[in-house]
Amino acid sequence: MSYDDIDAILTDAQKIPCTFDLEVPGLGFLDGNPGDEIKAGTRVDLPLWLAEMLSIGARLGTSRLVTLDLPSALSTRVMNALKADPRTVDLRSLAPHFYRLGVRILELFEEEEMVDILIETFRKRAAEIADHAHNPRGPLVEEVDFLRGLDETERQLFRVAHDSAKEVRVWAGEVKKK
Repeated sequence: MSYDDIDAILTDAQKIPCTFDLEVPGLGFLDGNPGDEIKAGTRVDLPLWLAEMLSIGARLGTSRLVTLDLPSALSTRVMNALKADPRTVDLRSLAPHFYRLGVRILELFEEEEMVDILIETFRKRAAEIADHAHNPRGPLVEEVDFLRGLDETERQLFRVAHDSAKEVRVWAGEVKKK
């Protein structure tokens, strides 16, 4: 993570579900019980950066404190909806930095099918975003919901495509530069 990249910081702040594997004294406040211990088997939503640190023991060969679970934004239900028609899914409501979250989760989990689904989703949605960005009259009423559901990566793509299309029209002399 880059410490000067606000999108990376916000992605790492995304909460993901974890299950404690060990009993830990003094961490009860994570479960809403200040001063108490957190019991083994307790499920808690933790920021991604903290959950990753607490689960790192598994990678080092020692016992880990928590087991990570897939966040709801990348659940089987969402993956099935993306396979059916990625353009109908409101990614922003699932996670404002959906693709970045997907990349971070795929660093922790081996989910080959998820990789394929996310790539195909981005490919299909990028084509739709480019179509909307090149429309000089703006989006139609039925297209507004799609544009509202864009995650931050897609919004950046839309801005770049829209600005470049506008500059091409200025260059071609179709529109006067302001």
